[in-house]
Amino acid sequence: MSAEQREDRELLAAHVAGDPKAFSELVRRHRDRLWGVALRTLGDPEDAADAVQDGLLSAYRRAETFRGDAAVSTWLHRIVVNACLDLARRRASRPTVALGDRDVPAPRNGTESSDAALVVTAALRRLRPDQAAALVLVDLEEFSVADAAAILEVPEGTVKSRCARARARLAEILTEPGNAPGTAAVQSSGTVGRDEQEGEQR
Repeated sequence: MSAEQREDRELLAAHVAGDPKAFSELVRRHRDRLWGVALRTLGDPEDAADAVQDGLLSAYRRAETFRGDAAVSTWLHRIVVNACLDLARRRASRPTVALGDRDVPAPRNGTESSDAALVVTAALRRLRPDQAAALVLVDLEEFSVADAAAILEVPEGTVKSRCARARARLAEILTEPGNAPGTAAVQSSGTVGRDEQEGEQR
């Protein structure tokens, strides 16, 4: 276990024991990456903020349920991603709002323009939420397939299948007229090849 994981567990245990500052320190350590996952999964800053807030509030209240079978960071991502998927299901019943010129961060490698980031973010919104979440974790946030599987609570084969299907669909979307500039943002990070598609377990 790494020093950071040990410290995270100590902070969570301190929070459960009543330390009023411990959970705030956990949030400080992990909020940027949690925000990045939520924003890219949902494609909307307001929705992402709601999902992160809901997820962290849930983690705050449920800290004593942490079983220790994964890193605290994995546990936090699992809760926030579940909040994203719940919100995405609710959002599916309301009209889509155009992204316009909203401030969406560029990809982590910093090589793509903000316009390309907007294109990719808008394209991600057109994927199935569970496929978008897998793709965001593996390709954009660079989690291993094993870690993504732990976060999503599905087999590794399911993560690979969702990523492959998401990449195939995203490639179609990004080659539509006007979308070409964003294509490289995802194609360049294809950690799991399309030829690795496996039967997705439901």
